[in-house]
Amino acid sequence: MTETRPAAGLAISPALSDALDRWLDHQRALNGASANTVKAYQADVLGFLAFMTVHFGGPAGLGPVARIGVADMRSWMAHERGRDQSARSLARALSAVKGFYRWLSEREGYEPSAVLSTRAPRFQRKLPRPLSEAAAAEVIGTAALQARESWVAARDVAVMTLLYGCGLRISEALALTGADAALPPVLRIIGKGGKERLVPVLPAAQAAVADYARQCPYRPERGAPLFRGQRGGALNARAIQKVMEQTRMQLGLPATATPHALRHSFATHLLTAGGDLRAIQELLGHASLSTTQTYTSVDARRMMEVYDAAHPRA
Repeated sequence: MTETRPAAGLAISPALSDALDRWLDHQRALNGASANTVKAYQADVLGFLAFMTVHFGGPAGLGPVARIGVADMRSWMAHERGRDQSARSLARALSAVKGFYRWLSEREGYEPSAVLSTRAPRFQRKLPRPLSEAAAAEVIGTAALQARESWVAARDVAVMTLLYGCGLRISEALALTGADAALPPVLRIIGKGGKERLVPVLPAAQAAVADYARQCPYRPERGAPLFRGQRGGALNARAIQKVMEQTRMQLGLPATATPHALRHSFATHLLTAGGDLRAIQELLGHASLSTTQTYTSVDARRMMEVYDAAHPRA
């Protein structure tokens, strides 16, 4: 069970603390929230309760929380803006507060409309910046030149090929074990929140991983990490990020050319080639189609750039 530890100076009644713990456990167990997501929820709700403690001039408990009204929510929003909280972060915090309050109101008989009707600040969603097909290929080829040892170079190429060729998150690629050394035609991936999906594996990805496994000085063990650091331990994501940094500097690519950009490129190139949005959603492991739809905006932007450059009246 998650244990809520109030911030210094924040007094929360045992009943409210227990309720927050149970809600966080509910998010993890039933909604599949990751450990990082649960930690963010906890911090956001505790921050909200810290404000309400000062705002009401007394400890936060089930009674005071039940009396939160529209004016109180406005005061909290103004306070957060006043400390330079970004619109995106405030929207995330409000979402966590609403989730907790909705759950709590159902159990305690609160009238939740004052909290649930609070509007999140508008913010411009950042569009992913994919690489072109040529740039993605150059990145993988150039990454092979960064390491002094051939097996390390093969490892880096294998990881990046999985990001671009299969659309894996870097954490998913590094979670593969020795049992995956001979990649099957279809990979079973456990993604965010424990969500399982099946991902087709391109022959290029199979070949890259096989080449790495053949050169790696550490025998692939079924329960051990497939990708190893130079000393034999599990490969850290930071090592791949550093390779990407060196590669993009050599190729003159922008700072947005990150390992995660290879995953964005996978989705965008599929979409450009006529891939079905629902199918791409499944391949990426997105819980919501709206997340995947972000890539349609990317594709539309690229089409408009081509249109503006090629149209006779441009």
